[in-house]
Amino acid sequence: MAQKEKTSPADAATRRDFLKKTSTAAAVVAAANVLKTPVYGQNQAPSPGRVIGANDRIAVAVVGVGFGIGKNHLQGIHKNEKDNNVVVAAACDLFSKRRDWAKMEAGLTDADLFSDHRKLLERKDIDAVVVATHDPWHAPVSIDAMQTGKHVYCEKPMTRYLGEAFQIYDSVKRTGRIFQVGSQGCSAAGWHKSGELIRNGKIGTLIWSQGYYCRNQPKGEWNYDIEKESTPENIDWERWLGPVKKRIPFSADHFHRWRKYYPYCGGLLGDLVPHRLHPLLLASGTPEFPKRVTSIGTKNVHSDKKTPGTPERDVPEHVQLSAEFPSGYLINITSSTVNARSPGFAIYGHKATLEIGDQGNVIKMIPERTFAEDFDALSDTERKSLGIDPFPISGLQHEDIRVHEKNWFDSIRANKQPNAGIDLAIRVQTVICLAEMAERLGMTCHFDEKTRKVTDGKGKEVQALNYGWSDLS
Repeated sequence: MAQKEKTSPADAATRRDFLKKTSTAAAVVAAANVLKTPVYGQNQAPSPGRVIGANDRIAVAVVGVGFGIGKNHLQGIHKNEKDNNVVVAAACDLFSKRRDWAKMEAGLTDADLFSDHRKLLERKDIDAVVVATHDPWHAPVSIDAMQTGKHVYCEKPMTRYLGEAFQIYDSVKRTGRIFQVGSQGCSAAGWHKSGELIRNGKIGTLIWSQGYYCRNQPKGEWNYDIEKESTPENIDWERWLGPVKKRIPFSADHFHRWRKYYPYCGGLLGDLVPHRLHPLLLASGTPEFPKRVTSIGTKNVHSDKKTPGTPERDVPEHVQLSAEFPSGYLINITSSTVNARSPGFAIYGHKATLEIGDQGNVIKMIPERTFAEDFDALSDTERKSLGIDPFPISGLQHEDIRVHEKNWFDSIRANKQPNAGIDLAIRVQTVICLAEMAERLGMTCHFDEKTRKVTDGKGKEVQALNYGWSDLS
């Protein structure tokens, strides 16, 4: 373990000033320290971690056990410990109430509870870490975990900003750890079957696809209840802010409803869109980095006004994303919090279209009339294998978070890439980050995967969004 650096009086004064003031320079330094210098240092050789055999039990820690997805993971993994041959061995959260809950729920001891993920990672008996924090901490915790030999399941979106995504990507490649993004739709069999059909040329050249994730919450999406115990005494607020530039005094509203505010989340683009983008890109058969991305968002219902005591959200209530890939494939995704109507999921080829059930468990192929003769001669058996109407392919594994977790465990034991592994995740996250950049800056973002640079329509390089680029970052 690396020795801790001694803190000089000057450094201590700088730290005190950082905690007391909203300082752009200090926040940028904090982001650099958190992201570029993990606790054990990226410049040091990563720990190889324990070699896990087919029959070995996997010890899992959950970082972030909020009463949402983190709670879901801890409960689900604990409930299925015997079936998956795993154990919930530790939990970490900045809120004392949540640590107490995790202790009771998973039968942990005080020694298994942490408020600082770095202390948790010192545990040699931990094999794998679920990262279910809010978005600014996804990269620091994931990188630190892999550096110390742990495998990682990171909730979507993979990161808050694009630079962090490539830091995770490079860390996965450097450490060889098994990394899974928590977009459980990728473990639904329909998307994999669609990819197989597309790779085999069954629908012709891939043209475009559409996906939706729409809700309608009259009192404003993500306006979760605020727990009465949410106080500065019970929550490590400064650590919760992490690399965020916009340092504000403690806010229970921001702590519980962080998806509404740009410093912590891209809103729909960060929360709901990844659930559709991961499966659609997976189903393309050969996922690519985007060539160009654009997005527009609106906020005209102002649903937050119906929830007294909460500020209006920074992020849009409705967004649309369009991405083009080098092959010419286009993806369009719409997401809303003010209208729940969803037309459905479809992948369009030159010769046929695939319609996929909303849980990824049904596929129906619809041939183009102009290519009907290519399909008319097929036998019923052949038509059933393709899902051609009226013989849809049904009964496939549907979207299920428990199945997605098991896929991660199985992949760790087999040392293979999981269903939402890093090569898919980095491509998806690039689209997400460029979409937010396009929407907030009113531009179309062009991307070069070799240089990792973003340019405008005239070829001028534009710096990707990061902590400190605006007052809301």
